[in-house]
Amino acid sequence: MIRLVIADDDLLVTTSLKTIVEASGEIEVVGIGKNSQEAIKLYEEAQPDVVLLDIRMGESTGLEAAVTILSKDKTAKVLLLTTFSDDEYIAEALRSGIKGYLLKQDLAAIVPSIKAVNNGQSVFEGSIIERLPDLLQTKNTDNLKAFNLNEKDYSILSLVAEGLNNKEIAERLFLSEGTTRNYISHLLEKLELRDRTQLAVFYYKNIYTS
Repeated sequence: MIRLVIADDDLLVTTSLKTIVEASGEIEVVGIGKNSQEAIKLYEEAQPDVVLLDIRMGESTGLEAAVTILSKDKTAKVLLLTTFSDDEYIAEALRSGIKGYLLKQDLAAIVPSIKAVNNGQSVFEGSIIERLPDLLQTKNTDNLKAFNLNEKDYSILSLVAEGLNNKEIAERLFLSEGTTRNYISHLLEKLELRDRTQLAVFYYKNIYTS
């Protein structure tokens, strides 16, 4: 059973979210807060597996709460849920170690996303991933060296982050699909990541900076 803390300043939203996630039979809500301060306190007291935070709660933001929680526990698994698809928040979320950023409209994705984040995956709603290239635009060559990545690795990573499939990457780089698959498998192993989504998040978090 996944232990979850929810924080949102709208009681109707928190009640609805509790009903939705607990209906799965795999998630237990162990605390509900209405602002950032309560979210931080609940995390310290309940030690949940995942924290689900609204981005805007009164004077402070869910992002600020997430940063505080992560500063105290780097292993914390934080998922942001909001109606605001705000570029500044998205970019900051990536850099802060937050595991996911979802829009409230996508209710069907909430339970699967909580489960994915609990399993160590990063989850970003599709339209957000599509806009990341416009948010983070400076190549960080120091981090390429720090992660022992060469220019070929960079090329593969950047195209995965753009959302291209193996065939499209192969065509862009004049490679075979088999070679492209091997490059991606090599990158996943080298960076100790699980899937293409994690590669994309890694790329924007570590290789690009604003």
